[in-house]
Amino acid sequence: MTLFSYTAKKISGEETHGTKDAKDKFDLAKMLRCDGYSLIAYAEIEAAKSASSGMSFNLFSRVSVVDKMIFARNVAVMIDAGVSLAKSLDILASQTKSVKFCSVLNDVAAEIRKGRPLSDSMADHHDVFSSLFISMVKAGEEGGNLSETFRLLGHQMEKEHALFRRVRGALVYPSIIIVAMMVIGVLMLIYVVPTLVSTFKELSIELPPTTKAIIAVSNFIVSHTFIFLALVAAIIGAITWFLRTEIGQRWLSSALLHLPIFKTLVQEINAARTARTLGSLIGSGVDVLRALEITEDVLQNYYYRAVLREARERVQKGKPIAEVFKENANLYPLLVGEMMSVGEETGKLSEMLGRLADFYEEEVSAATQDMSTIVEPILMVIIGVVVGFFAISMIQPLYSSLSNL
Repeated sequence: MTLFSYTAKKISGEETHGTKDAKDKFDLAKMLRCDGYSLIAYAEIEAAKSASSGMSFNLFSRVSVVDKMIFARNVAVMIDAGVSLAKSLDILASQTKSVKFCSVLNDVAAEIRKGRPLSDSMADHHDVFSSLFISMVKAGEEGGNLSETFRLLGHQMEKEHALFRRVRGALVYPSIIIVAMMVIGVLMLIYVVPTLVSTFKELSIELPPTTKAIIAVSNFIVSHTFIFLALVAAIIGAITWFLRTEIGQRWLSSALLHLPIFKTLVQEINAARTARTLGSLIGSGVDVLRALEITEDVLQNYYYRAVLREARERVQKGKPIAEVFKENANLYPLLVGEMMSVGEETGKLSEMLGRLADFYEEEVSAATQDMSTIVEPILMVIIGVVVGFFAISMIQPLYSSLSNL
């Protein structure tokens, strides 16, 4: 990276001066254009590696799903209106509020002007455009229906985003309750328990095992706070590392499929994501094998990914896709395999997958709305048990002592 001093001006006449790190003068001009300025003059100050700033930029300047969804819809409209692809990207780059997305779109537009296909240009930015996005765009280019592909992409991302928000919304309430309960528990161990311990000592009360255990935990936290915090951090780190391993992913995937409350929800979420992604890819003209491979990457549950992998192997041998889904009725609802079978027989697989996705997305929406009703009493019972255990353990010795007076 090189440090440049520059002078830039807006169309309104407003002028600005400053310094920026950039690869070259063209990169500097693109960065300023994202802020609405045109480069007038520049001077090279210092050439140096800006690894830390680059790391910060990549880490904190992500492009949201909403930005890409709006981008896909707008590109479809502009192509239909006869605007050239490079010009469309220039317009959308100037309108987006994301500095990173603006820079990416400017780079893609520049590559298109050099004669590169849109999909190849997007492939240079895998951190922004997923394999699903790039493959659908490539299929649209080859099929000559790029505007329809972008419209389909916008719809796909809208449905995926809505599904994600529903699931996240359903998990927010129980997460807040659990975290609050843990924080309150630690605060009581730090501030309440030591006060009761001094009372126990003054009265020379014989303590039951549960009370001694709580006091021991309290003493450890108060006397070794930094060790306690380090231990908590180590446990969180170990759990995070374990869940990233193949064994950990299998365990988590299996656990979610066996939890009474979450089992049906997990099945419906994965059925909806599989149907939506696979249907969109096949509908845009992507090869079935490639579509199955991309859909496998989209899914996060280990066992569902294994089903997609097996389906790809079966298709390579000339067998129908629906066969694998019917055999895995414990993961995918039976309706999925039956509808896919009908779609293959009638030549309307993409349409059938779209209907399946709509159906299961509605089911997920209903299930997440009902989840708070189901989870709330369970959480209340858990909180009651914890509070009751603490109260009995710490107050019972006092009552026993008073009754003996």
